Amino acid sequence: MQYRTPAGRPASIFQGTRRSLLLAVLSVLPTVANAAEAGAIDAWINSAMAPVTQALSAVVFYSVPVFGADLPLVVLWLVIAAIFFTVYFGFINLRGLSHALRIVSGKHKITVQDSDGTSGEVSHFQALATAVSGTVGIGNIGGVAVAISVGGPGAAFWMIVAGVLGMATKFVECTLGTLYRRENPDGSVSGGPMYYLERGFAQKGFTRSGKFLGRLYAVGIVIGCLGIGNMFQANQAYMQFVNVTGGTGESWFADKGWVFGLGLAVLVALVIVGGIRSIARVTGKVVPFMALFYCIGALVILMMNREALPFAFGAIFEGAFSAEGVAGGVLGVMVVGFQRAVFSNEAGIGSAAIAHSAVKTNDPVTEGYVALLEPFIDTVIISTMTALVIITTLYYVPGFTQGLGGIEMTSLAFERNVSWSPYFIALAGFLFAFSTLIAWAYYGLKGWTYLVGEGKKGEAAFKLFFCLFVVIGCSIQLSAILDFSDAMVFFICVPNIIGLYMLAPVAKRYLTEHNEKFRTQVGENTLPDTVGNS
Repeated sequence: MQYRTPAGRPASIFQGTRRSLLLAVLSVLPTVANAAEAGAIDAWINSAMAPVTQALSAVVFYSVPVFGADLPLVVLWLVIAAIFFTVYFGFINLRGLSHALRIVSGKHKITVQDSDGTSGEVSHFQALATAVSGTVGIGNIGGVAVAISVGGPGAAFWMIVAGVLGMATKFVECTLGTLYRRENPDGSVSGGPMYYLERGFAQKGFTRSGKFLGRLYAVGIVIGCLGIGNMFQANQAYMQFVNVTGGTGESWFADKGWVFGLGLAVLVALVIVGGIRSIARVTGKVVPFMALFYCIGALVILMMNREALPFAFGAIFEGAFSAEGVAGGVLGVMVVGFQRAVFSNEAGIGSAAIAHSAVKTNDPVTEGYVALLEPFIDTVIISTMTALVIITTLYYVPGFTQGLGGIEMTSLAFERNVSWSPYFIALAGFLFAFSTLIAWAYYGLKGWTYLVGEGKKGEAAFKLFFCLFVVIGCSIQLSAILDFSDAMVFFICVPNIIGLYMLAPVAKRYLTEHNEKFRTQVGENTLPDTVGNS
């Protein structure tokens, strides 16, 4: 499909919109910078938001003590759903992996052709890259290290298990996201939980409930994108940049977060102004590079630490099932591992369905299969690589994790073998943060347009607002805002999972049709190796 600018406008006008957005970001920067330098705005916002944040967090992250371990109910909610969908769809997370690889590589193009051709805006690979860019973030470098320091090496085992289970959740939410998406007059598409909650529930006779849940989800994704997908990513990238340029006492950037934030905001604006097609073009190049870049670096460290690998694997399996030395015993380690995986790959949050729904296909199940790869890449591969680097370093330097932040922990583990590794981690962290920013800008935008309607002015206003928050994230510490947005992101898993339970039979029916079509095209004998029976 030939690329066209939104609404068929000439490229020169579209480029003018790009310049206008950048000029708008630059024009309001002095106000943001002055407020940040005053030092009072962050304290005022934090104090004003703290009561609301505490109340919401108390509900969303409510924990119950189980055999000595604090079990967050939101994690239990997501893990139970992942187990249910794994069984309900015949262990599709395992049996469908090779089929997913064939689809994303273009070896199998199973689609329903009609007179209008194939709807959508991006390829299977681009949709996957965009969704992966939204999940592979700073947490894959720092969050995994924190999980190991809290739960021990055994947390890595349960992190992998939860990642594999989450593949089934991603399948159903991305199948439904593509099935119930809305095609706009300009050829673009809008999809995600908002739309399958509204449209899917309407089909079952629950129109009012569906609209309410759809709006609730949209509000949550808009608020959440400004924190977990924006300010947190920008701030962590900035802090690591300061560390490698001299630290808080020496770096010229130490008190000039707004400068770094401005540069990052401009880069983000250049990408997101073009919508999903522009985002997909960038993520299609950046995501494979950053994933290979980080994994090759981790493999180099593991080769240098190869004598510690037997210790690492032994510590992972022993720690996963041993109650000794870990608060809460096996359950405590399991909770830490599951929590890290859930927070990392976002299976059950529904955000990835927004990106996957833009795919060019008239067979929604194909994108469900492609979505299986996302938790596999994010959790099973990248997060596990980080975990192994940390655990093998513990073999040489026991207890080195104490007193360190997550990304500092990982950076020190790399630096033990290669002195210039902090620069490597800083670059990887920047790429992870940047890719997450542009993906979550799209997620928030689709939530915004669901609430206020499609329109270029509304979209431009949201993109400007998003870019300003990039600058704010690097300039001031809005801990209350970050905590509030994190709570909202995990709060929206409640309506999303309810929708998945309600609409799972629909997804299964389409899966059965897809499997029958696959049998017809490639033969009965190949089916068990590629697609599980329904």
